[in-house]
Amino acid sequence: MSLLAFTADKMAFSSQSLPRAKLPLRQGGKVLIGLAALFCSSLFAQSTAAGSSAASCPALLNKTFPRLQDDAPQNLCQYAGKVLLVVNTASYCSFTPQYEGLEKLYGDYSAQGLVVLGFPSNDFGDLEPGKSKEIADFCYNTYGVKFPMFSKTVVSGKEINPLFAELIKAGGSAPSWNFHKYLIGRDGKFINSYASMTAPQSSRITGDIKKALAQQP
Repeated sequence: MSLLAFTADKMAFSSQSLPRAKLPLRQGGKVLIGLAALFCSSLFAQSTAAGSSAASCPALLNKTFPRLQDDAPQNLCQYAGKVLLVVNTASYCSFTPQYEGLEKLYGDYSAQGLVVLGFPSNDFGDLEPGKSKEIADFCYNTYGVKFPMFSKTVVSGKEINPLFAELIKAGGSAPSWNFHKYLIGRDGKFINSYASMTAPQSSRITGDIKKALAQQP
């Protein structure tokens, strides 16, 4: 056998003997294992964050209501740590001008942590007969309302919405008319309730709001 043929045969044998397929397979396996570990870690982190968020949300706020403008579901947990003034509203009531005072409160104290939450209701005197778009347009066009508003709801009787039911159970008086108000602290606990005749900018309400804003959850 010539030297050239021997060298060619040896090179062919060597190339067949090298574990070419095995090396990429091992590397690919390591990559897949790494990606799987990263994916699991991401899922665990998301699950932990979600659990932590749920745990930090007070029970009173762990409720979802449709937004007035578009019926998009809104979980009240987004307001955890804020001071909340919850109000049942109506468009054609003698107390409807209180929208102006409520918006003023929201404008004056929102930077400090106050959020006003409006819940239109037709429970008293049939004074909120309109549909969501009509109510939203009226609130914004007439009083420039920018605080969060939710779809029309029931705030009395057997079908009362769960937030109002729990506020009453916590010690608040039940609404007897439109523009009844409830104050909730940063810790998500009921503080006080105010009858319709108590104006939003009364010293009683503003005093309680200032005290609540000064507290940390």
